[in-house]
Amino acid sequence: MGVLVSAVGLCGGSGMAFAKGCVKGAAVGAVAGHVAGHHAVVGAAAGCVIGHHRAKAQAKAAKQQAAQQQANPPPPNQGVAH
Repeated sequence: MGVLVSAVGLCGGSGMAFAKGCVKGAAVGAVAGHVAGHHAVVGAAAGCVIGHHRAKAQAKAAKQQAAQQQANPPPPNQGVAH
């Protein structure tokens, strides 16, 4: 429990924009670090960085996809032929 609180402390001080993906990554990293040799704090820090990077990349891809859909809207529905 203390490790998760430390991980949230690492992520929370940087603002909400950085925290996106950090908390989830820190939790996963803390568990992985603990299992890998009792390095939960190092794992939490690394997980925070990786989680933030993945969230940022996912947001960028979603933004690009939305821009592409606006640039190329689908053709209007012609209805069903009777």
